Amino acid sequence: MAASANLHLGHSGEAYPDAFYVRLGEHRFVSTLHSQGAWQPGEQHLAPASGLVLAEVERRLPSDKLVSRVSVDVLGVIHSGEFSIDVDVVRPGRSIELIEANMRHGARTSIRARIWRLACSDTAHVQGTEWAPLPPPDEMRVRALPLEWGGGFIESLEARQDVSARPGCGRSWIRTRYPLVSGEIDPPVAGFLKLVDTANGLVAREHPNRVFFPNVDLTVHFFRQPGAGWVGFDTRVNFGPTGLGETLSVLSDTQGPVGTAAQSLTVRVGANGPDGPK
Repeated sequence: MAASANLHLGHSGEAYPDAFYVRLGEHRFVSTLHSQGAWQPGEQHLAPASGLVLAEVERRLPSDKLVSRVSVDVLGVIHSGEFSIDVDVVRPGRSIELIEANMRHGARTSIRARIWRLACSDTAHVQGTEWAPLPPPDEMRVRALPLEWGGGFIESLEARQDVSARPGCGRSWIRTRYPLVSGEIDPPVAGFLKLVDTANGLVAREHPNRVFFPNVDLTVHFFRQPGAGWVGFDTRVNFGPTGLGETLSVLSDTQGPVGTAAQSLTVRVGANGPDGPK
């Protein structure tokens, strides 16, 4: 099961597992076609890539502290093929810590993530949220995402969407049967995060063949640690008059809301070329 170091595993017709990545070593991986991005064939989708970065933090630095925020900056195209992930503690602490993780393709960094983890404490008697719960997945219609988007990652998803959804606004659920890494169990929060970056395409304001609107970052805040399975989105997409945009979502698991996600968009009319964002 071999592939070029610069291609998704499966790109040349070779067999590949039902997973987004294959581990090649302690810190090294190769992407499979299931991780393929939607804007161009030789890239990874940020959703599984961000999930894998967090999974490596959780695997290498196990802790009883909870993930509060994951902030991911995209420094360039997340190329397919082989890459490595490094992890570093930026701000150690017994109750609060900040961790940085980077995805590297040789000397080039494509993703830089920072993760806040906070001490767990009993706040059940003061818990509360202002976010409304989503209708469960079985009360929403089946959504065929590949009709609008290409790429192996989108094809790996099962989706539901509320009948009231419209371009720029809507409620959705998605899930996948594939783990991040072949033969490994997803860490809990990373298994949720690996689907969150789909928000920008779930209720696209414009068709991606006419308007180019990739996100350059992803920031997720949690007020409760999410459960595995379906990931729910209550999403709004906003485009401004000068090329800026944002996608905002309230995130849920099947027990209710768990946090929020924000994505900063670069919006370009008629600029959906083969090379992606510059």
